[in-house]
Amino acid sequence: MSPLASGEAYEQCFSQLSGLFVFTLEQEVRIRINLACLKKVQKPRYFRYTDIYQAKKWVFLFLHIYGGGTFVPISPVYPQDAIELAKTLPGPFAADANLDCHEIGDGNLNLVFHITDQNSDKSIIIKQALPYAKVVGESWPLSLVRARIEREILQEEYRLCPGMVPEVYHYDDDLALTVMEDLSDHVIMRKGLIEGVSYPLFAQHIGEFMARTLFFTSDLGMDQQLKKEQQGRFINPDQCKITEDLIFDEPYRIAEKNNYDASIEDEAEALRTDGELHLEVALLREKFLTYGQALLHGDLHTGSIFVTPESTKVIDPEFAYYGPMGFDVGAVLANLLLNYASLPGWIQDETALRERETLLLNMVRDVWTEFESRFRALWVNDLVDPMAKTPGYQDLYVQQLFRDSIGFAGAKMVRRIVGLAHVADIDTIPNATEREHAQRKALSIGKALIKNNRRLNTIGEVLDIVSTAVTTTKA
Repeated sequence: MSPLASGEAYEQCFSQLSGLFVFTLEQEVRIRINLACLKKVQKPRYFRYTDIYQAKKWVFLFLHIYGGGTFVPISPVYPQDAIELAKTLPGPFAADANLDCHEIGDGNLNLVFHITDQNSDKSIIIKQALPYAKVVGESWPLSLVRARIEREILQEEYRLCPGMVPEVYHYDDDLALTVMEDLSDHVIMRKGLIEGVSYPLFAQHIGEFMARTLFFTSDLGMDQQLKKEQQGRFINPDQCKITEDLIFDEPYRIAEKNNYDASIEDEAEALRTDGELHLEVALLREKFLTYGQALLHGDLHTGSIFVTPESTKVIDPEFAYYGPMGFDVGAVLANLLLNYASLPGWIQDETALRERETLLLNMVRDVWTEFESRFRALWVNDLVDPMAKTPGYQDLYVQQLFRDSIGFAGAKMVRRIVGLAHVADIDTIPNATEREHAQRKALSIGKALIKNNRRLNTIGEVLDIVSTAVTTTKA
């Protein structure tokens, strides 16, 4: 590729990318004037780009800044661009690398490119945020600030828990992309659970991850003034608005984004008319909106965790913000219970089913137990707030954290059945009757956790409520 000073690469990129914007006549005039000035001055920093990736980046920024046009939400990075970018990165690939790229993203919000070298076993991931929600389309615009937040959260989590999140190799905030470690030797935990794989170290790993990331970003484990400054960096209104609507609002009223099978219309109607449930959801929503306790991952479900039987890696923290600790803990518990609710739809042998159900419930118990023990140990050894040493305060704090976790777990279970985005554990059950029963079971568990969260004290009590909810579920 010849340098942009020749004009060829520049004209090529301008032609390609100008189509991503819509301009008024006044804006088009402004672009032409600024272009003429730049070409006349011939400033090297504008024109000495030697690869198509850098060319596209510059033209994209020029059109946005100088033109002031309305961006049509189409990503400017494509597989070939991702390969060109990978070639410019120091370290991952040799000069003679034969790179291949596939878009592998299966989430709702981003493009994910898997770059591999055909001449070696080296590979990387390039993730780019889209300015809209893929699950809905361009009618649901989103800020690209979330890409910067996700990248910084990954770096912070890597600092606190090295080896438990993918390492960030490179980032470009202008194009909302991050280059990171490839985790192809792991599997998405949700997929592994559906397939019946066991993860004996998961509770220990995720307990450690949550304890360290939540404790050391709270007033308990970091300087309170630094925490206030950090809160400003991680204000994440678009992503929080999604959570507020999908979890704490829309499941309890008629809403356009709600999505559920007609066979459970009676359940959806019951959610809309249950005043006792609404009160508890309102209290949980208030806590989500106002309680900046620690820096959360914000979307810590089994689809955001890569695992092997020996390793756990947490990904996708783009919903991160300062909120109540129990929201992260509850997300993990909820998704284990959703898988538990799905098991009869996947396992026909009665003995195997009971064994797997016991394993899942034990995992729920162990996740809380491992988290609590590690969190309390950090309190003893790394506390920075002298008033938090007051006798009795730790017990009250952890008790409230536990109750919050259970309430949020219930809210997350409910929304995964009647809200916009479901879980494959239940949605992909082949038999429609079994699928409906799993949906009803999940709703029964979720509602019971929400309604009882403020009076629960032990994880054993939670499992008793789960058992009761299951036995009373409508067949």
